[in-house]
Amino acid sequence: MKIKSIKNIKNLAGKRVLLRCDFNVPVKNGRILDDYKIIKGLETIEYLLKKKSKVIIVSHLGRPDTAKKDAKYSLLPVAKFLKEKIKKQVNFVNDISGFQAGTAVSRMKNSEIVFLENIRFEKGEKKNSAILARHLAKLADIYVNDAFAVSHRAHASVSAIKKYLPSYAGLLLEKEILHLEKALKPKQPLILIIGGVKLATKIPLITKFRKKAHRILLGGALANNFFTAHGYEIGRSLVDKESVKFAKKLIKKGWDKNIILPIDLRVSNKKSFWDAHNKKLNEIGKRDYILDIGYGTVDFYKKYIKSAATVVWNGPMGMLEEQKFKYGTLALARSLAINSEKSVFSIVGGGETIEALKMTKTINDINWVSTGGGAMLAFLSGEKMPGIKGLVSGLHSSFCHLARA
Repeated sequence: MKIKSIKNIKNLAGKRVLLRCDFNVPVKNGRILDDYKIIKGLETIEYLLKKKSKVIIVSHLGRPDTAKKDAKYSLLPVAKFLKEKIKKQVNFVNDISGFQAGTAVSRMKNSEIVFLENIRFEKGEKKNSAILARHLAKLADIYVNDAFAVSHRAHASVSAIKKYLPSYAGLLLEKEILHLEKALKPKQPLILIIGGVKLATKIPLITKFRKKAHRILLGGALANNFFTAHGYEIGRSLVDKESVKFAKKLIKKGWDKNIILPIDLRVSNKKSFWDAHNKKLNEIGKRDYILDIGYGTVDFYKKYIKSAATVVWNGPMGMLEEQKFKYGTLALARSLAINSEKSVFSIVGGGETIEALKMTKTINDINWVSTGGGAMLAFLSGEKMPGIKGLVSGLHSSFCHLARA
């Protein structure tokens, strides 16, 4: 596999680099609540500054209404935070591709940063507008994509822009691809742990890995669909009709042989979720809400983790935001961290799953923590990745179409 990395550019001095980052972080009252993505992106920024290039940062924040610029979606707090971290001049511009942006860029000196306002304030961003891409391209000499988390999106600053500038992968994007590629040709046995709510987003992954994975361990509301498909009572628990159809299809074809379901669960029969009970699967009542995997399931799943050579995990096992129903997720996080220090190669992705690593202070014990939940799923499932098209060639086996699709 070959990656068009910024490390392959011989001379960056004086070059204007349009750097697409993913600084979509939680902000409240101008304060960054979680700086994980910003910290992960620093390596590329510092590399470019060291090479004396002029760095023009493009990012997004949230899902703003393009009809107006809403201050709560402004990237100004992120720009200020970045300035404090790198101790360099960061010139924030309340513009994206207009006169102000052009003027700020024209006045740049080597090893300086111009930080543009939220790219999603532009209507053309999500439409993959060629017009917007051309306007952005006029600002720079080189384009660098370091935003793996949005590389499965056909957006102007991720996809169309590459038609108008020489394009390269940033250091973070490069690491994401190299580490996730290890899950496509894993050391066996490979164990997948899949949780969360939406089965629809995980269907391609389950389908793609049903033969490659030794076992696929399910949890969260996602497992409820399989319980229903097997005819088990799930009470008032969250379930999706279309997902149940998919589960029934897998079962009918016999494709669920390596899919492992929880054997017991943590439930509540109150909408306030103040009570918590551990019940076996066949003990679930009509008024119960399934909100976490049970103690027995935790021990059961730990054995699979311990015996694995590779573990890929995306999605929590229960309602992580409720104190009484986060035990399963946190217990697996600790188990994976312990075994990652020994013999397991671990990959974790998804916002809530990463939050569990932070809660247990095990994030540094995992071999690779992906910055992209949806992008990680798309990459591993073999879906098109517009953001890396043209930047990567020779991806493993059937996944090669990711780079040329």
